[in-house]
Amino acid sequence: MYLYISLLDFISYMGEYPSLIVTTILTLAVILVNGWTDAPNAIATCVSTRAMRTGPAIFMAAVLNFAGVFVMTLLNQKVAETIYKMVDFRGDAKEALTALCAALIAIATWATAAWRFGIPTSESHALIAGLSGAAIALQGGFGGINGEQWVLVIYGLVLSTFLGFASGFIIVRLTEFICRRMNRYKTDQFFGRAQVVVAGGMAFMHGAQDGQKFISVFLLGMFLARGQSEAEIVQIPIWLMVICALVMGLGTSIGGYRIIKSVGLDMVKLEKYQGFSADLAGAGCLLLSSVIGIPVSTTHTKTTAVMGVGASRNIKNVNWSIVKEMVLTWVLTFPGCGLVGFLMAKLFMLIF
Repeated sequence: MYLYISLLDFISYMGEYPSLIVTTILTLAVILVNGWTDAPNAIATCVSTRAMRTGPAIFMAAVLNFAGVFVMTLLNQKVAETIYKMVDFRGDAKEALTALCAALIAIATWATAAWRFGIPTSESHALIAGLSGAAIALQGGFGGINGEQWVLVIYGLVLSTFLGFASGFIIVRLTEFICRRMNRYKTDQFFGRAQVVVAGGMAFMHGAQDGQKFISVFLLGMFLARGQSEAEIVQIPIWLMVICALVMGLGTSIGGYRIIKSVGLDMVKLEKYQGFSADLAGAGCLLLSSVIGIPVSTTHTKTTAVMGVGASRNIKNVNWSIVKEMVLTWVLTFPGCGLVGFLMAKLFMLIF
């Protein structure tokens, strides 16, 4: 059953269902953390190459994250639908809502801990893992996972890794070939300006991908709070797009220098044309994934693109100790955040 909720209805429901207030706060907190810890990846390279200063770059990312959430959701809702259908929260609506709240706390905790150590963990992977762990706890087994939709996550993991790396490698080589006989000073000026444009595109696509993932969670929480455990997602309200976009933009504006430093400064040293190539590769991969409805990690896509660019000249250009930390975090996110989501859901259902 599908239930459309207008903004006025939503406000009235918050007074009628106190649990909806809790769910809304938790969901917005996770969206804020995503903008705070994940979105800075989009602008890391343009800051590291000095194409933009940190302050203006963060402002640009905040605005374009907002635009990405809003515009892409109006045009294509496939990513939101995939996340919504990926896990099974049907059954007792109160118990399902408790499990969902536990998952949101697990996701925010995992992301904040990774940010504390400057490691650009994937919010997408944390979201998927936390929700999956909670759904398994709720349904008492792997019946809480929709395998047909979850396999798209695996496709996304492969796509973001190999396509991101290969695209970065190929685009930077192609750029070098085209510009090999051009004046270096003029091309440097051009790529300085061009990198700002593609970094903006990367920020836009971050909002387009990650915004839809969290919108689907917001909808799920709303339906569960009203006792609708089997509502179908058909149309996303415009007011919800605006709220999620604003909160993600606010999170981005808070900063994220730790992440910018890890991706843009520590992992590999880039020139402007290389930063341009990495951002163009990352944005292109995200656009492709969004159009076909595969939820991918924006962090994963961007960092593998940066690796591909760095490795194109010499594999030693990449700081593999930083890469090792990132990969370890990615590998641990699915089992780690999934286990935290599972345990928190069990605990919350026992207490509440």
